[in-house]
Amino acid sequence: MFKKYKSMILPIILITISAMIQSYTIEVFIIPSKLLTGGFTGLSILINMVLSNFGINLSVGILLIILNFPVALLCAREISKKFVFLSLLHIVLTSIFLKHIKFEPLFTNILLNLTIGAVVHGLQMVLALKVGGSTGGTDFIALYISNKINKSIWIYIFIFNMLVILFFGYMFTWDGAGYSIVFQFVTTKVIDTFYNRYRRMTLQVITKKGELVTEMYISKYRHGMTKIVGEGAYLKERVYICYTVVSVYEVNDIVKAILEVDQKAIINTFKTDAFYGKFYIPPI
Repeated sequence: MFKKYKSMILPIILITISAMIQSYTIEVFIIPSKLLTGGFTGLSILINMVLSNFGINLSVGILLIILNFPVALLCAREISKKFVFLSLLHIVLTSIFLKHIKFEPLFTNILLNLTIGAVVHGLQMVLALKVGGSTGGTDFIALYISNKINKSIWIYIFIFNMLVILFFGYMFTWDGAGYSIVFQFVTTKVIDTFYNRYRRMTLQVITKKGELVTEMYISKYRHGMTKIVGEGAYLKERVYICYTVVSVYEVNDIVKAILEVDQKAIINTFKTDAFYGKFYIPPI
């Protein structure tokens, strides 16, 4: 029992750091520049601004909780309890930090706020995703659907965010909407660059120890491997050409494991742009 909960200590610490960075980004870069971030965070900021025009003061932190909890409950059946717990923890902590901790803006230049803020915002989202959580809202939806189809759908989340930002431009300022679109584009690119759960690589292995390599691989990894018998053109010796498709984050471990079996193996990697068929991805 203790070991089970012990494994959650590091994710909880990193989720707390991510939530702190998110609240920092909102107060230091986003709000001072009148920018609108994406997801439910941006939607919360937008609702807060609209309600303020009618004299209703409902904080961004409270709105984050109101918007996120129903989505979390809807996705909970298809996503692990760990993911839901860490995501909800992130949302609650962000709300608490926004209410009780105040940060002063660093820059008055909107371009500095836009670029640096977008990168920092994207990295804190990646941090949350890497430890098995998220910042909530559209992250719940994106990962719920991605798990179903085994493909990244961040581009569709980007489109949703654009619609929110366009409404923001219509209601308040088109300049702010334009800057917010750039902010969201940079954030999305940062996530797409550093969060590689759905990226795949093809490994080509040339080895004289084909049986040992394939036995080790099948026993350790939940992917198939195709083995072809060939002949080296120079030495005229029998070799085995083994092919497999793996997730990007698995490549280093697999290469290391293969070289432990055959130090003389030749391993070539190819970026896999499209893959059709069954492919195992560990559940969230």
